[in-house]
Amino acid sequence: MKDKIKHVFFDLDHTLWDFDKNSGLTFKKIFELNRIDVSLDAFLEVYAPINLDYWKLYREERISKADLRYGRLKDAFDAIKKDVDDTMINHLSVSYIEYLTTFNHLFKGASEVLDYLGDKYELHIITNGFEEAQERKLKNSNIRHYFKTITNSEMVGVKKPNPKIFNFALDVANANADESIMIGDSLEADIEGAEGVGMDTIFFNCRHQTLSTPYKTIHQLMDIKTLL
Repeated sequence: MKDKIKHVFFDLDHTLWDFDKNSGLTFKKIFELNRIDVSLDAFLEVYAPINLDYWKLYREERISKADLRYGRLKDAFDAIKKDVDDTMINHLSVSYIEYLTTFNHLFKGASEVLDYLGDKYELHIITNGFEEAQERKLKNSNIRHYFKTITNSEMVGVKKPNPKIFNFALDVANANADESIMIGDSLEADIEGAEGVGMDTIFFNCRHQTLSTPYKTIHQLMDIKTLL
């Protein structure tokens, strides 16, 4: 595999950028600023799976960006039986995006692995995240310089796993699918999507999922060095 690969494509959230940690710190900040009296742990426990469900709906073009931003908060507050009016929920949804990129923890080993790979391959990002937030995440966490190209779903008009976003990213990178590999945490969006256009893949199994298909898998980023 090492011999044929020239381009390494990464997902960003939940793969390099520690979304759950940064998101938790963001909610702590905006709840304090807006005097929202809830147990942060109780909120985050219900929010995490709700957020994943909303992102799945967003990937499938079944809801809008505005629906995602409002709905995940509304449903999480409802789940912990906290009454928060719509005006405040909309305000919090905006504040969340504003403050999210002020916290920029990466997964352990991210910078070391990017240093290692950057000497051997051209590196790229393919992300479903919102364009304005993703650029700030990359810059504020000091990893933007590693990547030759950044492809996000808003510039393409479709989201992973749609083959159009992978083909767009390959074209922008001037890369062939059979010389490229995708590394990400979502079996559906990253792994199945990339394999559908002929790319190789590495699944970052950060949630310790049980796999029915034997994809090449890592459990921490430093394990990439054994595969590439």
